[in-house]
Amino acid sequence: MSNLTISLDDELIKQARIRVAQQGTSLSAKVRELLQQYVNGTDDATRRLREEATANLMLAIESATLATPASLPSPKAATRNTLREELYADDFRANDRSANSLSKKPAQQAKT
Repeated sequence: MSNLTISLDDELIKQARIRVAQQGTSLSAKVRELLQQYVNGTDDATRRLREEATANLMLAIESATLATPASLPSPKAATRNTLREELYADDFRANDRSANSLSKKPAQQAKT
């Protein structure tokens, strides 16, 4: 481990030593912790934002999980058919054949 020499105000060092002593740690350990947080980009504000976002997400998941089936729309209540249902509602191939035969008739009449 390397040593680092920094210049700080005497009063700041005194207050910091009092505070770290109350927390049961050393000034060197606290500076190391703060420097590691700085390097990792995990300061208190960022950590609080992440915790808040996580809590909000968990609440949203919980409320969605607890939703009763009666409050959810039933699949039968949907009024719009899917494309597959629309295609198979009647014989789409017959419709396609009749459309093709109509488009060919004018071309055949033009040749005669």
